[in-house]
Amino acid sequence: MVLTEVLRRKIEEMPRFWKRVLLIGFDVVTLIVALWASYALRYAVWWPDISPERVFLALLAPAIAIPIFIRMGLYRAVIRYLPDTAIWTILKAMAIATMIWVILVFLMEMSGRGIVPRSIPFFYFALGAALIGGSRFTTKIILSHGTGLRRDERPVFIYGSSASSVQLAQALRGSGNRFIVGLLDEDPGHHGRDVGGYRVYNPANLPRLIEQYGVQEIILSLSTISADRRRSVISSISGLGVKIRTVPDISDLVDGRYLANQIREIEIDELLGRSFVPPDPQLIDSIVKGRVIMVTGAGGSIGSELCRMIVQWRPECLVLFEANEFALYKIERELAGLTRCRIVPFLGSITHQGRVNHAIETHKVDVLYHAAAHKHVPMLEANALEGIENNVFGTLTVAKAAFEAGVGHFVLISSDKAVRPTNVMGATKRWAELIIRQMALEAERRSTGQHFCAVRFGNVLGSNGSVVPLFKQQIAEGGPVTVTNPDMTRYFMSIQEAAELIVQASALSVGGDIFLLEMGEPVRIGDLAENMIRLAGFTVRNDENAHGGIEIRVTGNRPGEKLFEELFYDMANAMATQHPKILRADTKLTDHDDVLQALQALKSAVDTKDEQAARATLFRFIGLEFPPSSTT
Repeated sequence: MVLTEVLRRKIEEMPRFWKRVLLIGFDVVTLIVALWASYALRYAVWWPDISPERVFLALLAPAIAIPIFIRMGLYRAVIRYLPDTAIWTILKAMAIATMIWVILVFLMEMSGRGIVPRSIPFFYFALGAALIGGSRFTTKIILSHGTGLRRDERPVFIYGSSASSVQLAQALRGSGNRFIVGLLDEDPGHHGRDVGGYRVYNPANLPRLIEQYGVQEIILSLSTISADRRRSVISSISGLGVKIRTVPDISDLVDGRYLANQIREIEIDELLGRSFVPPDPQLIDSIVKGRVIMVTGAGGSIGSELCRMIVQWRPECLVLFEANEFALYKIERELAGLTRCRIVPFLGSITHQGRVNHAIETHKVDVLYHAAAHKHVPMLEANALEGIENNVFGTLTVAKAAFEAGVGHFVLISSDKAVRPTNVMGATKRWAELIIRQMALEAERRSTGQHFCAVRFGNVLGSNGSVVPLFKQQIAEGGPVTVTNPDMTRYFMSIQEAAELIVQASALSVGGDIFLLEMGEPVRIGDLAENMIRLAGFTVRNDENAHGGIEIRVTGNRPGEKLFEELFYDMANAMATQHPKILRADTKLTDHDDVLQALQALKSAVDTKDEQAARATLFRFIGLEFPPSSTT
């Protein structure tokens, strides 16, 4: 056992060039021994007569065979990852070498003089193939003894067999600890061929190939296929217990070459099936370019992404309004390196009227995106008064300040939870929408030309407090992944798409609008958790797979949670806009004096810290306007 370990270590430490030289030398000796053994079997003696002719034939055999072995790739394959099907290549190469050897023997007229009996070629072929093949597979067993991965290299497949796939494989050869086992391609014409020195395999055989080679990772090099086909490929391999990664489109790389550090994990939004609609430059230019923009909640997930996008479209100035000092520091520092426009960090709470007024009036804000809000549903259920204070009265403070300062465009970032809300967070968002509509009505009454609108959408992948970062953390810790109800459904979109659509929707506002971002089909939370587990390279532990990698644990619905979310009160009232991903709710601007009265009652309850009265007012008012459905 110790000798095997020492031998394995010595072979591993040897440079690849000398490994090939050693293998060729071994094959030369093996073929000579095979020919000698053939004569020994034929004559039934251990030491057959050695004549000059037989010595010549013994030297001729490897001289013929070695070039054939080289041509057929017997020295190109890495022994550690030698596939079982390699035995057929060895048999074929040995058969061709034997036939050429026999032809040369016949041409040199040695067969007729008894130097080469007719049974010798058959013995030579059989013994040569057995020794050549046996030696390789024995070495593979020695090198792969135990787990099959004694070195720090990770066996990897690349999905794709294009020129860019080969280029990626070559780039990875000299960097990191990945070892490219081969390429995967669905084209039957490529199966079994070598492309750029790498064998091409059928993806249908992936379960067997993964077990055979101990593959831990599959890298997608599929930049030229459609998004639907790409999603299909990801879905087909995501349950095989390997990590799935991808690389950017090679045409996007400045230097034209793949780099190892550009390999990234597949993001869950790549499985959502959302079609990509490029942003309309005219819409964004009309609302951003050359203007003073202010974003409240600029350090949050939505607010920070809005800021990153806005600075790309050349505003005159961007005012960052944020209550969290560290979050403000981070986003200000990040944006300073992205743009030449003036960045103004403003530390303050949206409930502090003096700070809000100062920020807007000092910098003469043209467009204000109000993203600051408390949004964690269970947290607001436990802290209802703070949720009302921030989400309702904070919005009222910012909207009033914007109205009085003459801000041209005010955009509230709302939520699908504002539709028939069953929790404090959703109810406060619905109140915020009604406040904005009241401001729009006042702007219309006074003919100020100001536009107040709200943009309503579902969950954003990767936003603070969302399930996706939580699932990622739980998967990284080995599970379990906790879901309140696997049958719960939610709408999802990427944070980048949400930011782009918010800015474009604001350019479409005529006052009092509630814009609805097209969210696609709702996603089942149980499916989301399973997909994330599989994308991370694990299997799901369940009744059918008791030894799977990560368990999904159901914890039960939390207070205020709905089984499904809605984007509309009435789908029939959704109207199209010039942007295919943006809809407008058909809501007529009518006076709601009762909003102001309800705000006074709500303020009184908050000031006296009467949570029960505040909750009652919060839900009673919106319930009178839109009767809530039965608990979902």
